[in-house]
Amino acid sequence: MANKREFKKYVDALGAAACDEMMYSFYTVEGADKDAISKAIEKVLIATNKARMNANIFFDKGVKAFADKKEYSKAKDAFFKALFDKVSTEFTDEINAALKDFNAAIPAEEKKRNKEAVAE
Repeated sequence: MANKREFKKYVDALGAAACDEMMYSFYTVEGADKDAISKAIEKVLIATNKARMNANIFFDKGVKAFADKKEYSKAKDAFFKALFDKVSTEFTDEINAALKDFNAAIPAEEKKRNKEAVAE
């Protein structure tokens, strides 16, 4: 991820897109398990908020803690790379779990219709 601002935009966009699709199905798909869809939406919202909050962590060491500014920059870059890798992986895993729950809430006949529509 390029930086904290871009990461937050990505998280917001992905979370909003997932919620939009889930809400559309909540209101339009007959026979869908509305409770399960609501829980999946809640999981997406929690994952989005958690990822945004975790992205606000700061590097807690100053330049004086290192031999020189180059070492400081190297350590700071490594810290943020590891942080965003971890936060991104957790976010992706949580979104995938919510999508799995959402897909389980959709009736089989609706899934079949969707597959046929995509194949055409």
